[in-house]
Amino acid sequence: MTQNKSDIPSYPHRDLLGIEGLSPIEISFLLDRSEAFVEHNRQQTSKKLDTLYGRTVVNLFFENSTRTRTSFELAAKRLGADVINMTVESSSIKKGETLIDTAMTLNAMHPDVLVVRHSESGAVKLLSEKVNCAVISGGDGSHEHPTQALLDALTIRRRRGDLAALTVAICGDVVHSRVARSNIHLLNTMGAQVRLIAPKTLLPTKIETMGATVYNNMEEGLKDCDIVMMLRLQKERMQSNFFPSTREYFHFFGLTYEKLANTKPDALIMHPGPMNRGVEIDSEVADDYGRSVIREQVEMGVAVRMACLETMCPIGNDDKGASES
Repeated sequence: MTQNKSDIPSYPHRDLLGIEGLSPIEISFLLDRSEAFVEHNRQQTSKKLDTLYGRTVVNLFFENSTRTRTSFELAAKRLGADVINMTVESSSIKKGETLIDTAMTLNAMHPDVLVVRHSESGAVKLLSEKVNCAVISGGDGSHEHPTQALLDALTIRRRRGDLAALTVAICGDVVHSRVARSNIHLLNTMGAQVRLIAPKTLLPTKIETMGATVYNNMEEGLKDCDIVMMLRLQKERMQSNFFPSTREYFHFFGLTYEKLANTKPDALIMHPGPMNRGVEIDSEVADDYGRSVIREQVEMGVAVRMACLETMCPIGNDDKGASES
């Protein structure tokens, strides 16, 4: 699978900062590239390629992450890149260095790709404007998490084919969820119907303007859905009480077989992880191997991030693309 830059169709953005603004063709391109890596990652022989041999990928995470950081690291190593992992605890940020100073320092080291996760919305875009290399967002504040939406889309597409005409319910803590925002943008762009199901306190104001139908009742919102995408309650972002108790939240908005009965009989169950079992989803439902694709989402994450790194990283020359996303 080693390829030259000329073998890959032009991707018009230097960075991947979000899904908003990407065209159906650009999204399909990234998904198609991801497909090529799925079977490669499943083979029993060596999975390591030399596609990005001699290139350097820096994972710069200002927030803790297990799935995203590990997935990006594995993806980069499978493509043959050199990988450096940086966390806030081991960086000069702890000593008072600003984000821009960090960007300037890293830029002087000439990495090829920065993968960045930050707690503040817009921080990744700001950093991308200060460096010469490609930047991929690993999630910023409550803004977006583009590779999560791509891996969700790949999971759905492999199970259901075309995303168009599907009805997807995104349920839970929407107000704090960058996953929800990226998925809303992607699903709408690809022709799916998006429903948001949550208590009013966990919905952003004017969320309907993003092109989703809002429900405050699980049974009504799940009716005849093809996909049920549960979201984690992000208590670390909550500065006040958004619901009386987790027990009451589960009663009204936790996914159980009783609520799932309102969907289509073959509706898929998704969750970006980590899961709060017994809070947003019943353990038995989460582990339903016939309908739950939660573990498949993790697998697709590596393939998607390989595709994104391959696309953003210069191969064979220093042309990283003319424009930024």
